[in-house]
Amino acid sequence: MSLTITENAKLQIHEMMKDEDQESVHLRFGVKGGGCSGLSYALGFDYDVSDSDETMDVNGIPVAIRKEDLPIVEGTTIDFKQNMMGGGFTIDNPNAIVSCGCGSSFKTATNAGKPENC
Repeated sequence: MSLTITENAKLQIHEMMKDEDQESVHLRFGVKGGGCSGLSYALGFDYDVSDSDETMDVNGIPVAIRKEDLPIVEGTTIDFKQNMMGGGFTIDNPNAIVSCGCGSSFKTATNAGKPENC
């Protein structure tokens, strides 16, 4: 599994992890159905990791991804960008063939998800 967390994203995630129990928390990354293009990203902290998850260390961050999401997010880069309007995480997924105008949903050649109204 190839996943990249940039240095900027790593610094932001570590800052956010200060409020978590760092011994047992994972960054949970994956997808869920929804959004106007069919799939949306899910990113957050999770203490519950199961056999249905793939776990890995990416740039010093413990990451958990549902095994069924692996082909959809293979090769993805998670970054954090700061600008005059604030900052936020950006996700560059080479598997996304269509993304919505707001950038929060997408679909791949093999998974169209469940499109909803934006």
